[in-house]
Amino acid sequence: MNKNFLALGLAAALLAPQVAGAEGFAINEWSAEGVAMGGARMFAEDDAANVAYNPASITKVKGEVMKSSYTYLSPHGNYKLYDSNNDEIKGEPTHNKVHAGWAVGSYYVKQINDKEWFGIGAFPRFAMVSEFERESNASSNAFFSKLNGVSVTPTYAHKFDKKWSAAVGAEINYVGLELQKNAYATPTMNVGSVQIEGESYALGWNAAANYAFDDKNEIGVVYRSRITHSLEADAKAYSPMPNFNVKANAYGVVTLPDSWDIGYNHKFDKKTRLELKATRTNWSTYDALNVYFDKPVFGKPNALSDKNWENGWRYAIGLEHNLSDKYTVMAGFAFDESSIPHDGGDFIVPTGLRRTYSIGARYNDKKQTVAVALGWMDVGTLDFAGHPEKGDAYSSAHAYDSFTKIASISYQRKF
Repeated sequence: MNKNFLALGLAAALLAPQVAGAEGFAINEWSAEGVAMGGARMFAEDDAANVAYNPASITKVKGEVMKSSYTYLSPHGNYKLYDSNNDEIKGEPTHNKVHAGWAVGSYYVKQINDKEWFGIGAFPRFAMVSEFERESNASSNAFFSKLNGVSVTPTYAHKFDKKWSAAVGAEINYVGLELQKNAYATPTMNVGSVQIEGESYALGWNAAANYAFDDKNEIGVVYRSRITHSLEADAKAYSPMPNFNVKANAYGVVTLPDSWDIGYNHKFDKKTRLELKATRTNWSTYDALNVYFDKPVFGKPNALSDKNWENGWRYAIGLEHNLSDKYTVMAGFAFDESSIPHDGGDFIVPTGLRRTYSIGARYNDKKQTVAVALGWMDVGTLDFAGHPEKGDAYSSAHAYDSFTKIASISYQRKF
């Protein structure tokens, strides 16, 4: 029977659908409880989603558990465009097209003995989707962008004693990228559109450790390696002009950044605990978005774009309170710095700093757990430069009044 459950758990983790979209690039919404606590959920008891939030904490799982989580994200935003004289371009749509997405997570954890645990998860660490009107000037930069990502993370954890536990795991990372934009010969002359679509698999790794000072205080650290994708894609150019409809092979390199999570857990009593979490993401790996073609597309042999993003921090605080043996409430707040410089911004990821407010509740009995959460992500303004010399039909852009609605549900079953 246990072998059947193990096979079922592996299948659920590996084959779960992974469609993710968000206002931004990094995904932290891996479970409803995690959403409710702002992502500060590194030390949860008996939670299979620890595979994602802190692999060293799968040693807090008793027995064998499976979990699935579904998070809905709906981004909204406004923008203004300016010409070379810094005059606003009139007649332009003022908001994005709402293109909601899902972050799906599946997890399985099995306690092997008193010292060893095995876990596996399938969840998105990096993903995004953004869409704008095809007839807008913003479309010269991008009118549809989607990065579907999923990480599969087989993990081994060991509990050395009452104070120390650690984990190490592999990461099999999938990226599916689609970019669409209009091609402009001049800031006012649209000559067609370009679509680039491709996918890639790459390998990374992670490691984590927890240390408990006493029954009430614990710290933890998680490191996730950078992952470099060599992306092979298909490029298509469409135009009403003769001899401009082209199909080409495209090649590009995308490096997903490495990151550090540092967390602290304090239990006030048996009912209430508080988590603090800081995440350092080395976004400087995203220094350019360059695509090379095997034949010219609209007369260009490649598409080059400097990004030069800066390394940044995300800070989160989460509170969990047990109302009874069966009911729990949670709340959280997160502050995420913007890492996008003025010359490196675009309509692929038009995101400023982010403040996320969230609440949630959980029901559990001896065999199952159900949790729900709601969140509101307030996205700050972002000013970024256009590059008319590279085809942008504007000289600068201002994104403002952006926000994302978040709703999440998780279900966990213990065997």
